[in-house]
Amino acid sequence: MTGTLLTGARVFTGTRTINADILIQGERVAAVLPPGSTAPAGVALRRLSPDMLLAPGFIDTQVNGGGGVLFNDTPTREAALAIARAHRRFGTTALLPTFITDRVEGMQAAALAAASASAVIGSGVIGVHLEGPFLTPERRGVHNLDHVRQASESDLDFLEGLPDRFGAHDARVLLSLAPDRVTPAEITRLVAAGVIVAGAHSAASFAQTLAAVDAGLTGFTHLFNAMPPLANREPGIAGAALTARDTVCGIIVDGVHVHPAMLRLALAAKGPGGLMLVTDAMPPTGTDATNFQLYGQTIHRRDGRLVTDDGTLAGADIDMAQAVRNAIHLMGVDVEEALRMASLYPARFLHLDDRLGRIQAGWRADLVLLDQTLTVTGTWVAGQWRDAAE
Repeated sequence: MTGTLLTGARVFTGTRTINADILIQGERVAAVLPPGSTAPAGVALRRLSPDMLLAPGFIDTQVNGGGGVLFNDTPTREAALAIARAHRRFGTTALLPTFITDRVEGMQAAALAAASASAVIGSGVIGVHLEGPFLTPERRGVHNLDHVRQASESDLDFLEGLPDRFGAHDARVLLSLAPDRVTPAEITRLVAAGVIVAGAHSAASFAQTLAAVDAGLTGFTHLFNAMPPLANREPGIAGAALTARDTVCGIIVDGVHVHPAMLRLALAAKGPGGLMLVTDAMPPTGTDATNFQLYGQTIHRRDGRLVTDDGTLAGADIDMAQAVRNAIHLMGVDVEEALRMASLYPARFLHLDDRLGRIQAGWRADLVLLDQTLTVTGTWVAGQWRDAAE
């Protein structure tokens, strides 16, 4: 028998924190054992500090870039892999490279590149997120108006065929769209093909959004951002997101995109399992860069913000480990719930919670090792260790 037995650290399984040893064999967790277990013959024993915490690896469904790479600029397999490597040092062991509104050719290239990257064992790429181009023009944010459009028949045909390309690798296709720019029938068509549909960048009414939910929409992208504010007589898409049962809202917890009071309001409305952390990260993550280019314009990194010259937010300057810490301090959740928001809940949203989001026998050995400050010291992806300092 070969493998590694991790011993000494506390273990958050995705459900509760326990004292246990974790046996990893190949890509998976083979067993969760009583603490102090004897390593089977041929299994390496790795002792961890008792003040460390082992948790399920973080899962980020919205990652535009990292390590100096922007997926829109280089929609290639190599770019998707580089972005995943950059985020791994911050505890993200699985992510969706995100391609925002752009040319049709770029969108198609990005999807196929992510499918190729998903086939690489241990890459950390588990699908693709296409954010746009079917958005409400006045709610597009930093998305390029020249490429915002209605869905054509060729668009729908292409999107319908994508899940088959990803399915063989247990990977997913997420599409963010405006419910006022597509019909419920089109949403149902995409969902029937296996596309996960989320609402975003939209001026849809409350009724329009609920019709989209009835048609199969199950999530909302960066809640409150690029949406009209809540109003008493027209709650709009944000109100529908807060009240629609069995939907999950991605939320950016950086203290910039959403006020802490609104974070707590969302938490109270959605309850456990209703919010998942996302970074909406851009190329500066993992670098000391002070700016980058998007659509030919300079995006400035200032005081925890990524902004255009006119102050429009262009993604977020945050990593997932910081998002977890912020959730505790800004939302008032405990450590376990913050960790679930970064792992179990996104796994459920992606229908991958039978293999990711927990430390459990048979689940993939995607783990993060955290110190007492919830700083990442290293990760395992598909059973392979990497020190965060590398």
